[in-house]
Amino acid sequence: MTEQSSLLVLDDDPDVRELLTDYFEGQGYRVTAVASGDALRAALAEAVPDVVLLDVGLPGEDGLSLARHVREHFDVGIIMVSGAGETLDRIIGLEVGADDYVAKPFDPRELHARVKSVLRRYARPAATGDAARGPDAQPLRLVPFGVGMLDLESCRLLDSDGCEIPVTAMEFGLLKVFAERPNRPLSRDQLLNLTQQRDWDPYDRSIDIRIARLRRKIEPDPAHPTVLKTVRGMGYMFAVRAPGGST
Repeated sequence: MTEQSSLLVLDDDPDVRELLTDYFEGQGYRVTAVASGDALRAALAEAVPDVVLLDVGLPGEDGLSLARHVREHFDVGIIMVSGAGETLDRIIGLEVGADDYVAKPFDPRELHARVKSVLRRYARPAATGDAARGPDAQPLRLVPFGVGMLDLESCRLLDSDGCEIPVTAMEFGLLKVFAERPNRPLSRDQLLNLTQQRDWDPYDRSIDIRIARLRRKIEPDPAHPTVLKTVRGMGYMFAVRAPGGST
């Protein structure tokens, strides 16, 4: 996996950039290291990496703002790397779209394990697109999700016109879990275990954040969700209407 994987490292500390470059190149990764937000944007314009390692505490444009920019424009893994280990910083990092958060000082081996975990989340099945299937292929396996349609074979969320709605690997994983368990209330712990994204903190609320983001993408009225419903005291449920019209 690492032979084909590329990392983009943003840190204003030259020692950290050198450490991460030397370590990950030694593990077989292609590494580009930059020191500023402008350099990050320029590097992304040249080539999109598999994972971005992003420092939070930067002069000028901060890492959280840059993480939001990366998430809005690129389907890549994002790991926040920062000297700030406060829970609030971690929650904000996840809220703006980061996949993981590592506080300095860190062990490069732990960071490597987290990079590999993020790479697994973003791995897509080979040759599952329309071009690979050929013009005479049968319709894809689709699951209606509000205003969207989940394509379980090509790992995509589509709108009513067949155009792709951008979702992260975690968001797709949640939709897949719901699709496989319709009309069944699932607790946050169940969702965390079923998606198997990473080692979760017992107080992690990122499931709530991602549900809110998904509702904005699939619900006819995100303020009054009817597809991904909140089940009070339990968690969330994918509500599917029976042919007769009842849920």
